[in-house]
Amino acid sequence: MKTLFLFVLTVMAFAAEAQSDSTKSPFKFSGYLETYYSYDFGNPLDHNRPGFIYSHNRHNEVSLNLGFIKMAYEKDNVRANLALMTGSYANANLAAEPGVLKNIYEANIGFKVSKTKTVWVDAGIFTSHIGFESAIGKDCWSLTRSILADNSPYYESGVKISYNSDNGQLFLSGLFLNGWQRMQRIDGNNTPAFGHQLTYKPSSKITLNSSSFVGSDTPDSTKRMRYFHNFYGIFQLNEKIGLTLGFDVGTQQKVKGSSDYDTWYSPVAILKYSPSNKINIAFRGEYYSDKNQVIVATGTPNGFQTWGYSVNFDYNIADNLMWRIEGRGLNNKDQSFVSDNKPSSQNYFMTTALAFSF
Repeated sequence: MKTLFLFVLTVMAFAAEAQSDSTKSPFKFSGYLETYYSYDFGNPLDHNRPGFIYSHNRHNEVSLNLGFIKMAYEKDNVRANLALMTGSYANANLAAEPGVLKNIYEANIGFKVSKTKTVWVDAGIFTSHIGFESAIGKDCWSLTRSILADNSPYYESGVKISYNSDNGQLFLSGLFLNGWQRMQRIDGNNTPAFGHQLTYKPSSKITLNSSSFVGSDTPDSTKRMRYFHNFYGIFQLNEKIGLTLGFDVGTQQKVKGSSDYDTWYSPVAILKYSPSNKINIAFRGEYYSDKNQVIVATGTPNGFQTWGYSVNFDYNIADNLMWRIEGRGLNNKDQSFVSDNKPSSQNYFMTTALAFSF
């Protein structure tokens, strides 16, 4: 891993030198760092937040959620991206990936296939085409991720073809994937997985998105097909108020070849108020229903049926530095949480973070 980081730093140094010599350099480099402190009032002894939380998941310690350096190249009909990362997000969310793959945030190569239209084919490791929240905290309205974001893919690997309309209102892509948030296929799985993304922006104040996944996340010997759809809309109601509405729904075969399916779903709403250029306040309400524990295993009679709510305050210290604080609560139908080493149906926590980018 050290060798990879040294390689990227060396290439970035050459890119920076080239960029200083010419304003038309095809190289661009960037970086992101987000440190945080989260206090879980359930006081988990192992310092780990509940297992369905993959971002900002450490309790009562100052930690790095995500840090990465990225090199991007684009010239004529060729583009490439490489970003290496570290942090508690990488440790938790990529635990199933082997070796140095755990430290790859993005690694892909693409080429433009049309001279007159914006059509690209890209292959490699990408950020997910699903959802309105990413691993990069500064780009999300709330400090911590929604339950539906933490429990749908943050990343994916495969091949995609994408199209952008000339007026920028329409984006369409089709994807061939290695699986449900997989860089490397699980042993025994050779079932193709597919996805799509359709984004429509009728105006600068409205974004509508539809994304899907079809595939299996189990070996072929026990193959259970999974069908998943994500829909969201982002609306800028006026200069100071924005609203995001999202809904995930998924279904998976109970057993191989079965016509019976287990279903889960999650609605979420986030209201953002920006009284000034430096201050943002966000309120979130959400519900996640996974009674049959396809995605979130609780081992309890009613599975994971959880309400969540949070309030978030952001202050932009500088153009590339943001301070954030959030209070959040979760309430499950069963006692699937832990409070002072005892079962509890509730979980409350506070998180603060500093996010820096360049």
